[in-house]
Amino acid sequence: MMTPSVPEVRRRLAAILAADVVGYTRLMEAHEENTHTRLMRLRSEVLDPGVSAQNGRIIKNTGDGFLATFDTARDATRCALSLQEALAVNTAGMPADERISFRIGLNAADIIVEKDDVYGEGVNIAARLQSYAQAGGVVVSGAVAEQIGQDLDVSVIDLGDLHLRNMGRPVRVYALHRPMQPAKLVGEAPMGSEPRPSIAVLPFRMNLATPEEGYFADGVVDDIIRGLAGLKELFVVSRGSSLGFSGRNIDVREIGRRLGVRYVLYGGIQRTMTSVRIVTELSDAESGEVIRSDLHEGDLRELFELQDRIAINVVRQIAPQVRERELMRSMRKHPQNLTAYDLVLQALDLLYRMDYDSFSKARGLLEQAISYDPNFALAYSYVALWYVFRIGEMGSPDPEGDVVAGARYAKEAIERGGDDAFALAVYGHVQSFLLHDFQSARIALDRAIAAGPSSAMAWTMASATSGFLGDGPAALRQGEQGVRLSPLDARSFWHEGLFAQAHYVNGDYEQALEWVRGALNRNGLIRFNHRLLIVTLGALGRREEAAEAARRYLEIQPGFRISSYAPRCPFRGEALETWLGHLRSAGLPD
Repeated sequence: MMTPSVPEVRRRLAAILAADVVGYTRLMEAHEENTHTRLMRLRSEVLDPGVSAQNGRIIKNTGDGFLATFDTARDATRCALSLQEALAVNTAGMPADERISFRIGLNAADIIVEKDDVYGEGVNIAARLQSYAQAGGVVVSGAVAEQIGQDLDVSVIDLGDLHLRNMGRPVRVYALHRPMQPAKLVGEAPMGSEPRPSIAVLPFRMNLATPEEGYFADGVVDDIIRGLAGLKELFVVSRGSSLGFSGRNIDVREIGRRLGVRYVLYGGIQRTMTSVRIVTELSDAESGEVIRSDLHEGDLRELFELQDRIAINVVRQIAPQVRERELMRSMRKHPQNLTAYDLVLQALDLLYRMDYDSFSKARGLLEQAISYDPNFALAYSYVALWYVFRIGEMGSPDPEGDVVAGARYAKEAIERGGDDAFALAVYGHVQSFLLHDFQSARIALDRAIAAGPSSAMAWTMASATSGFLGDGPAALRQGEQGVRLSPLDARSFWHEGLFAQAHYVNGDYEQALEWVRGALNRNGLIRFNHRLLIVTLGALGRREEAAEAARRYLEIQPGFRISSYAPRCPFRGEALETWLGHLRSAGLPD
């Protein structure tokens, strides 16, 4: 019996062009027939003729892209640039949310050639590279950049050595642009603003099944944000800042302008008893273009793995110089129990409302979360914060006992959470506000900022401690960063109030007055901000207004007495006496 012959493997050097439609899933879901028709027209009128004109061959078309080969890297590069120019002209009149745009990646390598397909690592690299291009952009490997040299009318931006998915060694990557176009690095911030790539992650409320699931959709982004916030290379605004932008119609350009960010991540989440499905869109807030669209789905038990994957994809797109292991190091330790996670999200939805019923329910939910997962650090941190609020805001029937309890939960959180920025920030604030151990507080808060450079809570808690110690310049610097990281935050009464305290400590009473009034307009129940308003008006010599503010405060907290408040007040030295003196002169009882 004859052994069948094995076909000879054919190999050749080639340049590979991989192109992908940006936001294809979103376009098909919103405008299926129209998108398909326009994409077919672009293929026949722009893509196929453009490839042929540069001596290329389209190997295969996929639903959302195509793969082509060329004999030389110069031909492939000319083709990629001319295609992007032609596509920009062809789609210029389309609304941004309907416009079809492509990302293109180029590589030059030895590949395996068959009749209707090509294979090999070089092909895979081209396919991976296109995901790093901006909408309408072109990125190339070092091998292509070397071959095109200075012959083409194109400028090159070095993006560094990138670790592509499932590739064992890094690949040098460059972005190309025409000289008449502004050079725009991946992740470049608008001129005059934050120089790092900046991003807001909106609540995942796209196509939300029921309004009751809103707390889950809002809360599920927290892990993503905390992972991103742990990277010094990024500027990440707080989740609360984006809660107001959660409707069906999202204008990413307006969001970017109001929040001061270059990128916006939005999406939707649906869950059943056993599964979860998350759709995400990463948009450029300057152009309004969707630059990456992904679908993540799996068993509900894989939720945290999906969250990590979303964060990794974001970083690969806007800050590709960050190594994946650095991102994974910044991720918080995930809970072991999904029920515990859900209970914490429910508690978080209630905690900051600052009304008695919601506040009480939050504590019960957090206790349940701990019973389901005794090692869930985040639950312990929020219990510690609950005691801070109970003593400072709600009126504790047992302040001494609550101080002990708050300190214990804060300690247990960092024992379980390691270098989690939020856990360290709460621990540092407990040391400062409850225990008046400012040295321990500063050590913990420095660690919190190092662990989460974009953690608004870490910066704001640090500002509070600096203010208590009378260090106005440090309090201002830290407080300003906390406010910058939480613009328009529904909870910004916390950040803005402590920024007002920083101005007060620094002697700028007019600025303190402006900020504390803004904080009170956001939430008129916060007692700390009422006390700050009283002392600020007193410092300005506006005695009648201070007395009126004191009367309003006593309507909120009729049992307030300076004699019982003074031992808990965290200010030190002369600052404490001045603070208490303003409260007395406004008419608050001893």
